[in-house]
Formats: sequence, C-alpha cells, structure tokens
Amino acid sequence: MKSMAELRAACAALTGSQETFPFDATTLVFKVGGKMYALTDIQAEPLTLSLKVRPEQGDELRAAWPAIAPGYHLNKRHWITVTLDGTVPDELVAELLRGSHALVTAGLTRAARAELGL
Repeated sequence: MKSMAELRAACAALTGSQETFPFDATTLVFKVGGKMYALTDIQAEPLTLSLKVRPEQGDELRAAWPAIAPGYHLNKRHWITVTLDGTVPDELVAELLRGSHALVTAGLTRAARAELGL
C-alpha cells in the first residue's frame, strides 16, 4: 500500500468506514462509528499511516520494523505510525489496518455496532 488511492480503497472496504477531515485540509481521518481508527497526511511523501494497536503488539512491531514508530501526536502506547516506503510488507499493513478497525469497532456500544451491521 504505497498510494493514497490504495489506502482509500482498503479503508472503504471496511464496514462502516468514513473519511473525514476534522483537523485540517490535509489530515485524512478514517472513522468507524464516529471513532478514529486510522489517519494520514494526504500530502506526506512517503505516505504515513497511523493505526491503533494493542500495546504489546505496538512494542513488538516497533522492535521488528524500523518504518514503524510510536504514533505521531497520538497516545504512544496505543497507536503506531507506519511509513509506507515499501519496507513493511503490504499484507502486514493491510492486516494492521483491519486490526485497527476491529479494535475500534469492538469498543463501540452494542447499539452502534448493530447500526453498522456488526
């Protein structure tokens, strides 16, 4: 996943995903049930993607991949930022994206999950 188009397509395929620009005109935030699960700067080169992870998973990922850092301007325990420069395999990025979406949807109320069809 190296382009904005690929990232947008991957997020659009996730149930209930919405694109928003709540902070400024370049910070694209992907939400589910009104909660953020991913964000990126649409002008960044290379593209970066911040995702929610379990704290122990974040520690393991940061140790294993130089292109994975603590979440930029986010809670460093629960968020990572992946530089999409090709060094992290696309399948891992896709897995992390799906995992972030799943973590956020699991935290939604039963009513919110039902509204999304989950």
